[in-house]
This record gives sequence, structure tokens and C-alpha cells, in this order.
Amino acid sequence: MSKIAFMFPGQGAQYTGMGKDFYEKYDRAKEVFAIADKVSGMSMGELIFQENEKLHITKYTQVAMLAVELAILKVLEEHGVSSSVNAGLSLGEYAALVASGGLTVHDALSLVTKRGLYMQEAVPEGGAMTAVMGLDHEEIERICEKTEGIVSVANYNCPGQIVISGEASAVNKAAQTLKEAGAKRCIPLKVSGPFHSGMLEGAGKKLAEALVNVEIGEITTPYVSNVSAEYVTDKEDVKGLLERQVSSSVRWQQSVERMIADGADLFIEIGPKKTLCGFLKKIAPQAQCCHVETVEDMEELLKILQ
Repeated sequence: MSKIAFMFPGQGAQYTGMGKDFYEKYDRAKEVFAIADKVSGMSMGELIFQENEKLHITKYTQVAMLAVELAILKVLEEHGVSSSVNAGLSLGEYAALVASGGLTVHDALSLVTKRGLYMQEAVPEGGAMTAVMGLDHEEIERICEKTEGIVSVANYNCPGQIVISGEASAVNKAAQTLKEAGAKRCIPLKVSGPFHSGMLEGAGKKLAEALVNVEIGEITTPYVSNVSAEYVTDKEDVKGLLERQVSSSVRWQQSVERMIADGADLFIEIGPKKTLCGFLKKIAPQAQCCHVETVEDMEELLKILQ
């Protein structure tokens, strides 16, 4: 019997039309979209299913991505698919928290609507993110620390792929030094802010204020925090971790390694594209990864689980 881990992707995987077949076929998916419409004050159908530029702007992207992930999750649950552990990359952690019992669908969508806005407002310009390929994390950390200005590791994605984030000038300087130190490539990312860097601390503080009125439920299924790469079992820890997550490094590789060390061997990525399955192949080639993005994907998964 496989030990199943649910994984939820973060910003960057979005595209027009994601989740449409779930929305059209399942009432449970429609219910999630209706909640997203209400808490965000936007039409998810217009935002996600019609071509527009808004889908790639942070304050819209985050709630759109989460709505799709939660719609698919709820339909999977209706079909009897459950997990032993959950994790999500950046905004995907909110979907993991719903799967684990810590947040309701309503509260997760409400928080992420605010989170996207706060992150957008925190640094309207002047930030950058760059993916660094082919250099070990100790060297990247050392060079970031020595670089003048704000620059640090934003994402530990998988072996050979780390993302740095911060002030554009500092990120560019660090990237140049990293190339000289042996990085195979440094690829600037098309993002609207220096996410998971010290420049986002203000957004984290605003999110903490929004979290005051949210009730965290009992964690019924373990989930792994981006900040610590450890299980969160005490619901009292959740709010502080979500505040820190906005400006802290996302320890994704370490989170996956933690789940594998605990026996997870079938990973199900829930949401657009196959980014996390790609990371998993590099982190733990022996682990099995299924991906549920369409109704057809879900039907294939149900056959495997039978």
C-alpha cells in the first residue's frame, strides 16, 4: 500500500483555461469557484477561462491558482482519494492546509486574495528573481551573504536549481558572481516582485493582521511547512509560519526529502502543469509521481489507485 503525499504548486504554473473541465463537470468544483468569486470580488470564470493579462499579475494569480487547486482537491476527495501527508510550494501551502484540516476553503481563498494584494503592494517595482542552475546551495548562500544589498535564497527547488530574490541590482551582482563561481546558468524570472526575500517582510506583517480573525482548525493530516521543512502538528504554530513564509526561503527540496524519509512513495501533484513532479524526479528519482490537472488525469489516477 502506497503512502500518498499531496503536492500543490505555486505561482508561475497558471494558464488560461486551467481547471475548466473540472468546473464544467463537477458541482463541487463550481462551489469552490463560487466561494472564490465571493471572497475576492472577482469572477473566477472571467479571470481564468478568458484570455487576459490579469491572470499573470500577482494579486490575481494567487487566488486563481488556489481556486483551481482546491476545486480539483475537493473533487478528488469526493472520489475517495486521500493523503497521508501534504505540502504546497509557496501559495500552494494554503491548499495543503485545507487538505490537512487547518483551513476552510473560504478562509484559505480569503487569505490568499489578501496575500496576493499585500505582496503586490509591498514592492511595486525594484525587485528581481533569478534561477541559478548547477551550483550547490552552500556556495549560493555564501555569495548572497557577501553581495551588497538585499539578496537571498528564495527557493530550494531541487538539486541543481535554486532561486535567488531581492533588490534587482543585488540579484544581478550576485548572478554575475555565481556565474564566475561555476553556475551553469542564471536565468532571470518574469515575476512581478522579489518574492520570499526580506523585501516582503511588510507584506508578512499585513498578512499577520489578517490572520488574527482566522480560526485555524485541528491538523488532521500532517503537512510540511515551507519555512521549516518539518511537520506542523500544533495548530498554534500555523499563523506565525504563514507570516514568515512570505519573506522566508521556500525549502521545497528539504520538504520533499522529509516526506520521503517518513515513507511517502506516491506523490500526487494537484493543479496546473507538472513543475513539482519535475522537481521530484531530481530530488528522489525512485518516488512515483502522478499529476492531476484535468478530469482525464484524475480518471487515470483512480485506475492506478484501484
